Amino acid sequence: MGHLEAVCISAKKGMIKKAVNKIVLKKNWGVEGDAHAGDWHRQVSLLAGESIDRVKEKMPLIAPGVFAENMITRGVDLFALRVGDRLQVDEAVLEITQIGKECHNSGCAIKRATGDCIMPREGLFSRVLQGGVVKSGSVVRIVGK
Repeated sequence: MGHLEAVCISAKKGMIKKAVNKIVLKKNWGVEGDAHAGDWHRQVSLLAGESIDRVKEKMPLIAPGVFAENMITRGVDLFALRVGDRLQVDEAVLEITQIGKECHNSGCAIKRATGDCIMPREGLFSRVLQGGVVKSGSVVRIVGK
């Protein structure tokens, strides 16, 4: 069991997401008001705070949302999850649909600056099975398949 360290949103694709107080997860849609929401398999993106910590060793000033992640977890073994596994975040339930993705345009700004990007290997994508309001500090549990 862990928690959300931050929740982030952006109104347009291609923009860095900004940390906000809370987000509303809508069933079969994703984050209300987020550019990546919709009827598809990558409704909500997740990244471990522990992964971001490693990048901060080279770029200490990066802010939540720079990897276009909607949720940053802390204390959750995201590396153990596989497609089909489920997470409960407060009353919301997410199903993992994809692990990793290619960076756009031959690499994001992080990759250009450091030579590497964690999102292709460590980012998780999910769809919303049960909606709800989540915020920084919300409890995150792995609940199986």
